[in-house]
Parts: sequence; C-alpha cells; structure tokens
Amino acid sequence: MKEIKAYIRTSALEAVIENLQKCGAPGVTAINVHPVGYGFDQRYSLKLRKAEVTEKFYDITKLELVCDTEELDGYVDAIVEAAHTGTSGDGLIFVSDVDEVIKIRNRSRGTNIAAVSAEA
Repeated sequence: MKEIKAYIRTSALEAVIENLQKCGAPGVTAINVHPVGYGFDQRYSLKLRKAEVTEKFYDITKLELVCDTEELDGYVDAIVEAAHTGTSGDGLIFVSDVDEVIKIRNRSRGTNIAAVSAEA
C-alpha cells in the first residue's frame, strides 16, 4: 500500500477531487494547512514575527489518501493533471509506503485497505 500526501492550491481542490473520483478513489482527506518556512516567500515568515499571521498565509490544502500500489500512478496523475498551472506554487506530492492498516472499531488488520475497510 501507498500513502499519498499532496499539498495543492485550495483553488484546485474541487478539480483534483473530481479527477480522483473519476479514477475510483474511495475517499480523500482534505485539510487546510498554513505552510511556513522552506520553499515559501521570505516575507511571509517575517510577517509572522510581527503577528500579522491570518492574512499572510498561502491558501494551501493538504490531501491524504491510501491506496494499493497498483492504483498509485493513476491517482498521482489525476492530482497533477488537475493541480498543474505551470507556475510556482502548484504544489508537492509525497508518496510513502504503508505497512499495515488497522480498523479501530473491530481491530481487523491487513495489508489491503479495501479488504480491511470492508470487514464488518
């Protein structure tokens, strides 16, 4: 299994989710984040020290989803296709290995998210 974490412009969120749904993604977690530091304009970090925080953050959403390895390329392509503008700030995608999924309600465990999620 793989975990995809994508940091995209919030303005691209709807298009990205539509593309993922077309590819069969069963679910995506979307979280508004406030990036500070590496890779972001220096002036934003300086403004933070002056407590002018609320209107100075970039408008970024973090997407998280777990998928089978075979689905990875399709999901990554769907994100890139919908989020790409060709300008700085389009976003980043991180892919990590997931060793196991555990369903808390019934304590079922496995290496296939669909199988564990389907268990009663």
